[in-house]
Formats: sequence, structure tokens, C-alpha cells
Amino acid sequence: MNQDQAETVALRALAWLAGNEALLPIFLGATGTALTDLRDRAAEPEFLVSVVDFLLMDDAWVIGCSDALGLRYETLAQARAALPGGAQVHWT
Repeated sequence: MNQDQAETVALRALAWLAGNEALLPIFLGATGTALTDLRDRAAEPEFLVSVVDFLLMDDAWVIGCSDALGLRYETLAQARAALPGGAQVHWT
């Protein structure tokens, strides 16, 4: 997956998150993001990283988002790897 594809996946995940009345307030509180920031920052790859990172914190969120968007469960993790800062760090 390249960065453009990853950004598209992340934007779709953001749209799903914005429509999720139960999960959206948790995201906003956890990230300190204001509701107005969702639209204003949607084009920033760094913001999209925060969306994908948030969803990856809970398997239920990954499953819910993936099922709703028709994605394979590993797609969000693949998108994260293709977004800025997503490279795996190997300490050895």
C-alpha cells in the first residue's frame, strides 16, 4: 500500500469515526481534537495517523470500522505502516 492509498483508507476511517456517536467523543477526548478539527485537518497525513492509531488501539474498533467499510481486518494496520512515521523500528 502506498501513502495515497493509506490516506484514502484513513479518510474513510475518519468518516466512519465521525458518524459513530459512541466512539467519536472518546477519540476527541483522547486526542484533544475539537469537533471542528475533523474537517479542517482531514487533509493532513499527520492527523490521519492519529485516527488510524486510535482505531488500532482496540480490536473491536478495527473490526467495526473494517466491517462497515468493507475492508480486510489488516488493512488499517497496513495503512498505518504506509503513513508518516509508520515504519517498523527494529532495535537489533
